[in-house]
Amino acid sequence: MSDSTTAAVSPGATDEIPAGLSALYWFSAFNALSFQPVLNSPMVLYAKSLGASATVLGILAGMMPLLVIANLPAARFINRIGYQRFVLAGWSTRVGFVFLMALVPMTVGFLDNPTRLVLILALLFGFNLFRGISSSAWLPWIMELIPIPARGRHFTRDQFCANGASMMALAYSGWVLGSGLGVWRFPLVFLFAAIAGAISLPILRRIPDVPPPRDTDTGVGPVPWLALASHPPFRKLLRVNVAWSLAYGGLTTFVVKYLKDGADLREDVILYYVSFSFIGGLASPWLAGPRLDRLGSKPMLQLTMVIGFLIGTGWWLAASGCIFPGVRLVLPLMGLLGLVNALFSASNNRLALQLAPRIARNHFFAIFMVVWQITLGLSPVGWGLLLDAIGGRSVSVLGLDWNRYTVYFALVATSYVGAFALCRRLEEPRAAEVHHLVRELIIQEPRRWWSLVTGR
Repeated sequence: MSDSTTAAVSPGATDEIPAGLSALYWFSAFNALSFQPVLNSPMVLYAKSLGASATVLGILAGMMPLLVIANLPAARFINRIGYQRFVLAGWSTRVGFVFLMALVPMTVGFLDNPTRLVLILALLFGFNLFRGISSSAWLPWIMELIPIPARGRHFTRDQFCANGASMMALAYSGWVLGSGLGVWRFPLVFLFAAIAGAISLPILRRIPDVPPPRDTDTGVGPVPWLALASHPPFRKLLRVNVAWSLAYGGLTTFVVKYLKDGADLREDVILYYVSFSFIGGLASPWLAGPRLDRLGSKPMLQLTMVIGFLIGTGWWLAASGCIFPGVRLVLPLMGLLGLVNALFSASNNRLALQLAPRIARNHFFAIFMVVWQITLGLSPVGWGLLLDAIGGRSVSVLGLDWNRYTVYFALVATSYVGAFALCRRLEEPRAAEVHHLVRELIIQEPRRWWSLVTGR
């Protein structure tokens, strides 16, 4: 398996997160305040206001994960430059692109909608390119900072901070878009993102830097990418990432499009709904937390696929006309959407850190991120093409309305079934079976709360 059994900070002897790393979580929060308005629903709604088709929205949603391919050439330079300098350079450039995005909606007096759409896509390309380059150093840096027994706790805490900040960012965006500010609505949303990104930079400097280990690949000579990707336990994890990305990629984007076009909701109401999805992310530390380190990533990944199937089925029922997409349906589905993303990210990153050998690990992480994110980027493009190809056509079968959204959500639910099957083949030492996790959540945890309340 992996010979990576030590960490630079408090090596492997404790399941507690080392002291002095609070800047990690503050950075996670301000980073989320910055990227959510420009990579999530506010940007989707802005692009739709410029006349973007489903295919263009798919490209917009897929651009960030697609450009993670920059991890591959960037990985060989990490050890030469150092973790902190490498990430800081990319994040600083990224913030500059966000300030430029805030100016685009203000060109309404002299640029037409297609030109502004092209301009915003070009700026998003630059933003995501530099993110893709600099993010290649993030997981190796985390691997040095967080000891093995505390990594599950770290990733769930990181998801808690990011989801809390994301909820605030989208709630603010919804308030601005519903406030009747006219042409100033989107500039104020994007300017908020730029300022939050600027604040995150000095916080990033406060994260302890550590020298890259000397026994890892230094970037000299050709890299055997295929041999690295063929490492059997690692290859199985890559397959799970491909299946997950096919199902999840573009889901938030096309849920927003469905709520806008299919359910005819206002922009601010949609953003309030989407912000609620991060409530699910905030619940992830309770659901995962110590369980992730105690029971392993494999059962948690299987649980995320079951939840994903329920999400796809719920939206299919709404799009087919069986259930009205009101608050009683939308809020639970949004909460589950945020929960499933947080659980998958924490479990997936933890297992990747466990499986990657110490030798050439920068390149292992680059492959991991590229396979995961490339599929996550291509998925919404493919789904967007499918939605545009179906267009406004619909048929009624057994009283169910089959349209482009019902076809899409049915395929999403089916993809999660395939992802669950692949999760069962994962290799993880000492991982529990998924039924142990389900029993603990459904039986033992309620019993524990009942004993706490009643004193019995």
